[in-house]
Amino acid sequence: MRYFIELSYNGKGYHGWQNQPNAITVQEVVEKALSTLLNEPVSIMGAGRTDAGVHATQMFAHFDTDTVFNTPNLIFKLNSFLPADIAIHDIFKVKPDVHARFHALSRAYLYRVAVKKNVFNVDSCFYVKHGLDVDKMNEASKILLEYKDFQCFSKSNTDVKTYNCDIVQAEWLVKDDELHFVIKANRFLRNMVRAIVGTMINIGLEKIEVEELHTIIKSKNRSEAGFSVPAHGLFLTHVEYPKDILL
Repeated sequence: MRYFIELSYNGKGYHGWQNQPNAITVQEVVEKALSTLLNEPVSIMGAGRTDAGVHATQMFAHFDTDTVFNTPNLIFKLNSFLPADIAIHDIFKVKPDVHARFHALSRAYLYRVAVKKNVFNVDSCFYVKHGLDVDKMNEASKILLEYKDFQCFSKSNTDVKTYNCDIVQAEWLVKDDELHFVIKANRFLRNMVRAIVGTMINIGLEKIEVEELHTIIKSKNRSEAGFSVPAHGLFLTHVEYPKDILL
């Protein structure tokens, strides 16, 4: 049987989602917990590969097992077994060929920028000391929707077949003393959101003009775009799937 597991995690203590040699990852910790409680080796495949320090308020992964279990009981045991920075929210059966990564229709991310120093959000926001022009940043966000190729925001030497992404939402929202950048697309390139946000902040600081974003995107050159903001302000917030994946 194939199952989906829905979870969230604080990425501060992990070197990202995906298993790595000599580094602790979220995937590794969850696999060990499942393997222990189901008393068999269990491998999981996530909906994405969040980088070191990135958080997720919603992540999905799939795993296969023929072991019969009580779902609420397994969820309870997993949450008791796992560290405090990983939480399991649901486990449900899906069709045998459904893949957590390849069947995802879209993913949404949130990046939090603090515009006022706050000792209680230092692990979840990037603090920008100088005032930002949010109107200009939202003008620039609309430009993203006009393009498909975002090689200029991709980490160098990334092994991908295409740099095309369909962005369907990109906007800045004012939330008290924070600015929240919300972006949704069918897929994202490595470091893409953090590079976009860094470029937007440069626009908000009036270091570059809004219209220059066209030139940056068309250049397909990472060095033309802005800096990469720190990972701790980034959250994977939603992964969407077709409605017919359930068994």
